[in-house]
Amino acid sequence: MAQRLATEYVNASLRLSEAQMSQFVHKVYDPHVRQKVKVLENGSHEVVLEDDGGEEVCLPFDRRDGYYVCELSFRLEQPHLTNVMRLLFSAFKGSGLVTRVYSGFMMMYYYQEGRVRKIVEYSRDSYKLVFEHKDTAGKLQRLYHNNDVEQEISGIQESINALLDSRFVTNDPVVVNQIDDQLREHSRRLFVLEA
Repeated sequence: MAQRLATEYVNASLRLSEAQMSQFVHKVYDPHVRQKVKVLENGSHEVVLEDDGGEEVCLPFDRRDGYYVCELSFRLEQPHLTNVMRLLFSAFKGSGLVTRVYSGFMMMYYYQEGRVRKIVEYSRDSYKLVFEHKDTAGKLQRLYHNNDVEQEISGIQESINALLDSRFVTNDPVVVNQIDDQLREHSRRLFVLEA
């Protein structure tokens, strides 16, 4: 099994409510990782995670519209701190690109709200899509709720009723032929839509 050399977070972001911020501060369970929290004058927080080997990451959380928002890029090499960040990033629905660097290749994980949406493997001379999330259930639900066809059918039926009313009232054979042509066209379209 390949040994991971580093993990890079690129344009990573977390958006936490007041309650989530409190949970975030108490979520580090690894005995090899220490945590320091600074509360700044404007209510923002700065969370520093440090492992036994001296590697650390500083997570600045700015107060914005009632939320704590952290946006940054960083690189980790030690396994304990890497594992803690992975758990926090997933648990608190982080978004961004997480690259796991191995000797000779990289695995790139595209996160959106704590879930992996795509995994790509890059090596010196190749690129391979390993996984991509497809929202099949969402697509089917949107298709099920799409009522464009029903609305078009309803509109055609109203038009047919109006044309039939006009046809019964008029005595002009030219107008009757035009109405019949329109009725034939509506009939064809209804056949297509109902199929």
